[in-house]
Amino acid sequence: MKYHLFLLLFLTSVFSFGQTPKIDLKTIRKDLKNEKSPYNYDKLIFKYKAYPKSLDTIESQHLYYGRNFREDLVSTLDDDFKVLAEDFKNGNFEECIKQGKLLYEKDPTNLDVLLILMRAYDSKKEGSNFIHHFGQFRTLTDAIKSSGDGKSEKTAYLVNSVGDEYILLNILNLGQEYTRSSKASRDGMLDIWQKEGNTIYIKVLYINL
Repeated sequence: MKYHLFLLLFLTSVFSFGQTPKIDLKTIRKDLKNEKSPYNYDKLIFKYKAYPKSLDTIESQHLYYGRNFREDLVSTLDDDFKVLAEDFKNGNFEECIKQGKLLYEKDPTNLDVLLILMRAYDSKKEGSNFIHHFGQFRTLTDAIKSSGDGKSEKTAYLVNSVGDEYILLNILNLGQEYTRSSKASRDGMLDIWQKEGNTIYIKVLYINL
């Protein structure tokens, strides 16, 4: 069974819900380190790995934006990730899944790793694994969706990296016909994507708290 249509329908609708209050990064960092907080990282990552659909929006925000305060992350520039991407490109899906599992265990909220794993499981027709990671992907993209509406500088979508920005652009179906201008802000780089009368604001966060 193929899940591309299912994924497309989700990606084009996930941003249609209402917005939640502004992201408070300082509070998120504090909560994640507090063992007594319900938003402690270890508590949230357990729920995320086992029951991703059980996380609410605030919990999802803590996991996604909390990545800014972690050091054990996988970068697309890492050799291990390049191996993963090459295996997927070459259609070596079994090796791709093996490598993807290793990187997932190291960095389970990495959208790039999740997307490659999802597509590899889809190609291998492993539906249950696809659906599980899809639930995790939705949890994280819900966090991005809740950060703003993208209609102004003050309500820009907030993303952790340029890679996540391009994942968001694909979700929003913004193609190459859009032009980008950028300007620096205190806590990130604001990208302004425009086509005719349509403008979308996305801020790539640079955290220094």
